[in-house]
Amino acid sequence: MNRRMKQFFAMLSRMKYINRWGLMRNTQNENIAEHSLDVAILAHALALLRMRRFGVPCNAERAAVLGLFHDATEIITGDLPTPVKYHSPEIRRAYGEVESLAAGRLLSMLPDDLRADYAPLLAGNAPGDEALWPLVKAADKISAVIKCMEERKTGNREFLEAEAALRSAVAAMHLPEADLFLEEFLPAYEQSLDEYNR
Repeated sequence: MNRRMKQFFAMLSRMKYINRWGLMRNTQNENIAEHSLDVAILAHALALLRMRRFGVPCNAERAAVLGLFHDATEIITGDLPTPVKYHSPEIRRAYGEVESLAAGRLLSMLPDDLRADYAPLLAGNAPGDEALWPLVKAADKISAVIKCMEERKTGNREFLEAEAALRSAVAAMHLPEADLFLEEFLPAYEQSLDEYNR
């Protein structure tokens, strides 16, 4: 086995070096490792809400795993700011090709017997995952809302418009479990640690 086929996990550990929100003034930086953990936790919660509150069968553990890997290609591509990534269909299409190439490069760092397991996580195309990806995308946006709230709480007004836009984007997804999360659980993110203990 050549040396390159052993680098996949070491590359994944570099997620902590890729900062998000590159065009914004941050009071605290957020990297894609932190963000991916948040998305995994939130996607798991949304899947559980789908099952428990709305009676729709859902694999919460799979949703969490998809959340963990949803930005893994950014180890190679970096975090392209949203206004750039979605500026035009041409840029979005080109960036999709770059993401696909990045996924291929990461997969080339695995031995052959593991590639089939990780390919659907990096490409997002495994049969049966179609119903979970909207939950991961909602979790991704909710995580970003939470980041905006945290920045606002420190007095940083840089994130006010982003927070409003992201809340609207979550609402536009028309996912009842995401709406429920915003209503039932998001207000706690406004509280201080001392308020949790009251």
